[in-house]
Amino acid sequence: MTLVSAQSDLGKRAAAPVRSPPAPERRLPIADLALLLVLLAVIALAAFDIYSNMRAMGMQPGFGFLLQQAGFDLSESIIPYSADSSYLRAILAGLLNTMVVSAVSLVLASLAGLLVALASVSSSAPARCLALGYVELFRNLPKILILLVLFVLAVNGLPPVRQALALGPILISNRALYFPVIAADPRQLWLVAAMVVAIALCIAWRRWAGRRRAATGRRLPLLAAWAVIAAAVFGVAISALHIPLRVSRPALAGFNIHGGLSLSLQFGALAMTLGLYHGAQIAEVLRGGIRAIPKGQYAAGLSLGLPPGHVARYVVVPQVLRIVVPSLNNQFVNLIKNTSIAIAVGYSDLMSVGGTIINQTFRPLEVMAVTMAIYLVLCLCLAGVLNAWNERLRRREGRSGRS
Repeated sequence: MTLVSAQSDLGKRAAAPVRSPPAPERRLPIADLALLLVLLAVIALAAFDIYSNMRAMGMQPGFGFLLQQAGFDLSESIIPYSADSSYLRAILAGLLNTMVVSAVSLVLASLAGLLVALASVSSSAPARCLALGYVELFRNLPKILILLVLFVLAVNGLPPVRQALALGPILISNRALYFPVIAADPRQLWLVAAMVVAIALCIAWRRWAGRRRAATGRRLPLLAAWAVIAAAVFGVAISALHIPLRVSRPALAGFNIHGGLSLSLQFGALAMTLGLYHGAQIAEVLRGGIRAIPKGQYAAGLSLGLPPGHVARYVVVPQVLRIVVPSLNNQFVNLIKNTSIAIAVGYSDLMSVGGTIINQTFRPLEVMAVTMAIYLVLCLCLAGVLNAWNERLRRREGRSGRS
């Protein structure tokens, strides 16, 4: 009886839920609290000192001056802008210029980095030497020096406007590069709705293809299906809504070229500089990620009968991305900040516009605060997107590891 009761007691204890110990209360240490108070006091003292000095000089701190007339022109602007516009609109124009040149430079740097990284790990000795020379050259030169060299070569090496070099429909001169572009029309805004519909249909196709593959094991094409869906949606929208798609081509008229889309030499030199410089940095990041993958992974994929392209796509690339995304995050953020060198060639980016406003209004603190806040938001948004992508890759790796 004693043995039976003991066993029943053990059974009850085993069946009873195990209670975890209470979590310790998190308390802010006295040293950390004191440090926080000291930092707040220093910031408050600096702000009060700045405010007092500005009032003593007869300056009223504030941001109301941003609504005043700017009175200066910009070298180029995506949105309509003139000297009669406000300082706030000038800052917006500079911000858009910075975002456009950053996007183009990111694409150029990523492509250059990928090609050079692949060449640096190839079996061809000349390709490896060229990749090494490219990386060492651009990693060890100042960015502003590369920018000035490219700009001077473009200004002195390209023909004037009236003798512009024609490469098919593209015209190149020492003033700008001119490309054909679809003429703007208000009815083209319907294409945005068509793009949203196409994206939704592509996502639905991907989910349905995934369920079909899980049920039958048959892989359905994705890229080809997406291309067909996009072409069908845009074709139906253009034909049903009669959306005009007239192409505007650049042509010489008088002493200038009219029509098409023009990209200034300042924009081109800046985008090429950032693309080449950060392309060398990205190439080293990717090369390190590729070298970090054990050779046995590639050999195992080949031993399973996978083609080399599938081994690179499904075995090597996913592992490389998990390794290099944090470092690429740093390079992309640095590229956005390095667009500030545009002031050396007169490109109206955010930093250049801010400097002009400071010279005119003598409001350095307010203008620098606005500029810093904009750069901070841009960099945090890009870093947040890449961090979310990195976290998604890690979760996917965890699911595949548990399976």
